[in-house]
Amino acid sequence: MDKGEGRCYAERMLRSLYDWVLRQAGKPYALWSLALVSFVESSVFPIPPDVLLIPMILAAPHRAWLIAGVCTAASVAGGAMGWLIGAAMFETIGRPVLEFYGKADDFMRISQAYNEQGFWAVLIAGVTPFPYKVITIFSGATGLNFGLFMIASAVARGLRFFVLAALLRRFGPPIRGFIERRLGLVFTVSVVLLIGGFIVARRVL
Repeated sequence: MDKGEGRCYAERMLRSLYDWVLRQAGKPYALWSLALVSFVESSVFPIPPDVLLIPMILAAPHRAWLIAGVCTAASVAGGAMGWLIGAAMFETIGRPVLEFYGKADDFMRISQAYNEQGFWAVLIAGVTPFPYKVITIFSGATGLNFGLFMIASAVARGLRFFVLAALLRRFGPPIRGFIERRLGLVFTVSVVLLIGGFIVARRVL
């Protein structure tokens, strides 16, 4: 199989996974499926839980906070698993995952300085479209303090999923297109402004 065929196969596999996740939204056990997807997405799974969370909230807006809470708790728990993979199983599991996302070379380049900015890395990846699983594995492999990692994960994942829930609960289906196309950019800009504000405050105060 050449590279072109391999890429086409990977794309078909991802599309199949995406469709499977989307179908779970209408099932009676959808909340359990959301918890599972949220958990494994934080360490190895390529499909984000938003794919399942969005239609679930649109179908039952009165359960928006419950759905966001389950998604957040499972994602943070999955992040802990990602940290463990990086800390104890990097060569067997962690490195192949990073290679799949094209981040293996980055690990060697930034691992020395990672812990200095580790909290912000977890916060940024947990809110923005950057693959969160990459940062959870990085954090464990470089020995980022586990407690600090969990605090950053809880803040970032909670912010991401509860903001989604609030928007969907307030505006319903009309906001879906904006969320799927542009909310990632909005989150990214917000985090950049937040970090910029901290930098300015440290220099001024």
